[in-house]
Amino acid sequence: MLVVGSGAREHALCWRLAQSPQVSEVLAAPGNPGMEAVARRLAVTASDGSALAQAAVRERVDLVVIGPEAPLVQGVADRLRQAGLPVLGPSAAAARIEGSKAWAMDLCHRHGIPAPTARRAAHADEALALVEASPLPVVLKADGLMAGKGVVVALTREEARAAAERLGARGPVVLEEFLEGPEVSAFALCDGRRALPLGLARDHKRLLEGDRGPMTGGMGAYTPLADVEAGQRAQILRLLDDAVRAMAAEGCPFVGFLFAGLMLTPSGPRVLEFNCRLGDPEAQVLLPLLDGDPAPLWLRAAHGDLGAADQVRLLPGAALGVVLATPGYPDAPRAGQAIWGLGEDGQPDGGGALCFHGGSVRDGGWRTVGGRTLTLVGTGPDLGAARAAAYGAVERVGFAQAQWRRDIAGGWSRA
Repeated sequence: MLVVGSGAREHALCWRLAQSPQVSEVLAAPGNPGMEAVARRLAVTASDGSALAQAAVRERVDLVVIGPEAPLVQGVADRLRQAGLPVLGPSAAAARIEGSKAWAMDLCHRHGIPAPTARRAAHADEALALVEASPLPVVLKADGLMAGKGVVVALTREEARAAAERLGARGPVVLEEFLEGPEVSAFALCDGRRALPLGLARDHKRLLEGDRGPMTGGMGAYTPLADVEAGQRAQILRLLDDAVRAMAAEGCPFVGFLFAGLMLTPSGPRVLEFNCRLGDPEAQVLLPLLDGDPAPLWLRAAHGDLGAADQVRLLPGAALGVVLATPGYPDAPRAGQAIWGLGEDGQPDGGGALCFHGGSVRDGGWRTVGGRTLTLVGTGPDLGAARAAAYGAVERVGFAQAQWRRDIAGGWSRA
């Protein structure tokens, strides 16, 4: 198995595949030093489709799993398929569901998938004009990829104008109706025809406690979600399946992991966004709870051959992850801090939790390279036990001026 990418999500994918009795070896391209206990790294960048194809053929890879969104939007999966390789990851045409917020919203509206009303501005001036005519609050999104940092919920006209100018300077902007309610991240494994639910999780996107501060790629996540009722779960499953069927009908079948960011409104779940891959940090809490061997199922999905009896099962219990980010993140992350509390294998000394690496190097010890460096994940029979395990690891693992939230899944206080 070859996992493409170098973040904590890809570390979690490698870790889970390495447990499969049917997988002889896990490769990572380019990977990171924290993955080396479970995967052999290849010196190939995630965006170089030709080099990845050559490496995969040389290594006789049976399945390529692409983790990050950028290579998918750039068409890396297409290049690998042209080389005859099975790939778990959508084509560039299907990856538009994340690569263009406007295209994704239009898809929803064309096929009756519940979503907020949305308008697209081609540039900053047009976005400013739409801002003046929009009720507040208003949501502004960069139409393209911005690593989870291209969304602004503007409460005032001044905030909306500033966001329109900043995002519009980079390209098209989508203005959306503001929705209220709890947010949910829903995931499915797709073979181009149908969606198998993988589970639900909730991430914490803002940097600071109480959902304050700038948007980030995600500062923590947890699963399961006690506040999602059975009827809502059924609606979410139908929504995911409808999205996959809609894409197949439009000639861009979706093969891979589909992520729907949803708002649970009084009228039912509505789509905030789609992503063309597993979330980070949600993958780090969902993958440890997968029951059984995922490798054969993922391979069948890549071949477009999921059967009527196929399903994804989760173990009983809960998982919670806390992200440790470097000082200055997300605007100006600083690197080079020595990381304490990790063993030679990159896992917490003394066990008790998992550590997935997103930005670390080995330099006589572990050091940060900037951004969201580590995700510390606790598991247990319930959310309280998972929270205690994760925050217990935070007490033992860290680095100078680390940023981390103390309120993942309801909060924590030092014993």
